[in-house]
Amino acid sequence: MDRLRCIEVFIEVAHAASFSSAAQHLGMSKGNVTKHVAWLEERLGAQLLTRTTKSVSLTEAGLALLDSGQGMLEQMSEIEAHMRNTVGGTRGILRVGTPPSFGAYHLVPVVAAFAERYPDMQVLLYLDDGGADLVAERLDLTIRIAPALKDTSYVALKLARVPQALVASPAYLAQRGEPQSIEDLQDHDCLVNINKSPNGVWMFGDAHGSGSVRARGRVRANFGEALLRAAILGHGISMHPRYMIDDHLKSGALRIVLPDSSPTELDIYAMYPSRRHLPSRVRTLLEFLRNWFAEGQAWASPRAPRMRRTQVASGAVVQDARGESTDIDQEIDARE
Repeated sequence: MDRLRCIEVFIEVAHAASFSSAAQHLGMSKGNVTKHVAWLEERLGAQLLTRTTKSVSLTEAGLALLDSGQGMLEQMSEIEAHMRNTVGGTRGILRVGTPPSFGAYHLVPVVAAFAERYPDMQVLLYLDDGGADLVAERLDLTIRIAPALKDTSYVALKLARVPQALVASPAYLAQRGEPQSIEDLQDHDCLVNINKSPNGVWMFGDAHGSGSVRARGRVRANFGEALLRAAILGHGISMHPRYMIDDHLKSGALRIVLPDSSPTELDIYAMYPSRRHLPSRVRTLLEFLRNWFAEGQAWASPRAPRMRRTQVASGAVVQDARGESTDIDQEIDARE
């Protein structure tokens, strides 16, 4: 058997703490995963995993191999990436994380166009609500949408800004009346996304000033689609990025609440693990995404004339997607 492949299978089992989960992630049968690990144990003359009917845990030898094996695979990955970059190949599998709504309605068409242009590439989309570990889940890159990035060691390329808006159904507004100020929201049923506003505070701000209000309501959720549906059904006022609500505004299912107030805008980032040699396939997709956003989307904020610059760990400065060019090989520090 291929020793590197066996080590890769073992590491997947160790991370998942499950043969079944590792098999699903690797696209192999559970029996085949078991054979790879058994062959590796026989080859090394050591038991790597302790198996019970309910759990899988690492032995001392397994811990040692996990540490050294990950470094070995990373080295091999860098060698392969360097060779692919040298020959300029764009083939293989791309694992891309995405928020559910943005992925379904906006990223899928882009990915389809990308796959059509690069027929040797296969793109696998994974749900990422903002908490995915890119390394552990083996994601090549992920899309993150937030007012600001949390401290992270990942590389981040800012692609666009997205306005948000407060919305409610005509039936709700007819029954409860329309708020005239952000303070009036305290007297309404607010549908709060606990991922975006864990403390229940909605933030507002534009060139004319800023403010905030503690949103109260009986329905909360950690994903926007549920709150959007609740708003359409007349259960309250919710806050969403424009890419989620534009179609519902056009159909009349929802109406803008407080149109003169501006909820804090969201930034869209492409994030990927920091590597010395970024694989050609990842760099190609990043460039494709950057060009797509640069064309301008109806739901995104217009590109500012002033180029935003992001400091890099090395001290260099890299332009973001609003500038005329970006060297994707540069590592953009995600710390804000």
